Amino acid sequence: MTVYKTTIPATETDANALANLLTETLDPPPAVSISETAGEWALEAYFSELPNRDVFAGVIASFPHHALELVKNLAPLEEEDWVAKTQRGLHPIESGRFFVHGSHDRALGAGRAYAIEIDAGQAFGTAHHGTTRGCLLALDTLAKSLHIGDTLDLGTGSGVLAIAAAKTLRGNVLATDIDPVAIDVARANCADNGVSALVSFVVADGVKHPSIAARAPFGLVIANILAAPLLGLAPSITSVVAPGSYLVLSGILESQAREVGGRYMAQGFRLVQRFPDAEWTTLLMRY
Repeated sequence: MTVYKTTIPATETDANALANLLTETLDPPPAVSISETAGEWALEAYFSELPNRDVFAGVIASFPHHALELVKNLAPLEEEDWVAKTQRGLHPIESGRFFVHGSHDRALGAGRAYAIEIDAGQAFGTAHHGTTRGCLLALDTLAKSLHIGDTLDLGTGSGVLAIAAAKTLRGNVLATDIDPVAIDVARANCADNGVSALVSFVVADGVKHPSIAARAPFGLVIANILAAPLLGLAPSITSVVAPGSYLVLSGILESQAREVGGRYMAQGFRLVQRFPDAEWTTLLMRY
């Protein structure tokens, strides 16, 4: 398999923001690493297939001064397990009680009740993105509450949030994704993290699926996707919860939070707490 690499000199802030955008919005996501040498920072991204250059440039449109370097520096590499190599550069993330790490840092997670092992791969979600970290903080907050009941994880990706919910909320989890590959990855990650008995899976777009209807109402719905689909899903998500149920919404830029929150308030939800992380915001709401 040919692997493609691009290197972008950037400030530490821009390098982290670019890494977040690339890994959470491109499909398949690249493996990324951030390094610093003599005070100079750089982002390296490794792609399992050559991305469409127009799409590639569009994804990082919020960083126009780096767009040319991202495209110009993209080149194929000699055969090597570059994904595994860059996974070793992904540092563990602590978010509330959760400690999310790759298999290369398994020893650091040993003995931690809420350690979650996730390797970068074919599905979104290693907790290095502000949206995932915000969801983990929301789940940490909910874990301090009374029994939540069953959870619906819409757009599960790698399954990291389904695993976190299964480890803390004392209920069963239904994890869904539109991508069958993501479901396979999430199922394997749940097995590796010892929560297979608590999590079931279904390939579904939104909430219009018999398995979702059969399990409703849910005590918690997690939807870490993007603002536009969240706006469209508001009535459907409301239909699968009951009074007192919780909702975690993420994939929302700070500038979009008012509109998204307002759409769900119009459905009868109230805002409980916001979890900002750089330019992203996660909303915890209750019906």
